[in-house]
Amino acid sequence: MKFSASVYLPIIVFLTGLSGLSVAKEDMPDVTLEGLHHLRDTNLAMVYADPGIDLSDYNRIYLDDVYVAFKKNWQRSQNRIVPNKITAGDMAKIKAELALLFRDVFTKTLEEGGYELVYERAEDVLLVKPAIINLDIIAPTTTTAVNSQTYAESAGEMTLYLELYDSLTGDLLAKALDRQMDRQTGYFQWQNRVSNRAAANRIMQVWANVLKQGLDEAKGIKPLP
Repeated sequence: MKFSASVYLPIIVFLTGLSGLSVAKEDMPDVTLEGLHHLRDTNLAMVYADPGIDLSDYNRIYLDDVYVAFKKNWQRSQNRIVPNKITAGDMAKIKAELALLFRDVFTKTLEEGGYELVYERAEDVLLVKPAIINLDIIAPTTTTAVNSQTYAESAGEMTLYLELYDSLTGDLLAKALDRQMDRQTGYFQWQNRVSNRAAANRIMQVWANVLKQGLDEAKGIKPLP
């Protein structure tokens, strides 16, 4: 059960419209077609969950591979302004590196929090299916870059879409959407592969902490002072 562009295209298109999150929480529907209820007091921009959900039943986590999609027309926009053209190979490399970083950050956070990550389905296994959409990198590194520097106030932004499933039954338990932008420095600074990775790491750490905190709360685990 992995994300694929063909199977999840309608979802991604829908979420791309929502990922700006200009719609107020109170204007979102109370109940989705799947029967998930809107939770308003959360650490993410949008969360829907099964009212009967009990995450304390799950002791292990199956973290699926993350699906990554750039912001619409990102490549075309970049190639209008940067001297080093963004190729399909550049985009594939960025996606692969981002997916690997995502797994590293989430795996480390969850395992350090006492959660066991597995690659099997069982009654006590929670399936987590993530996607990063609307990926917008201000100053990407390309394979053709030679002695070029790009200055910007921020590395960019991305949006997380997350679904939680019962790994055995396939029942959708919850889904969430959250947009994060790299911190604005207030001044222009050189953005490169290292700074882009650091920015992505910061954003993903926020999301990983929120997931861990939610699982902890379900199990009645109090955060350390």
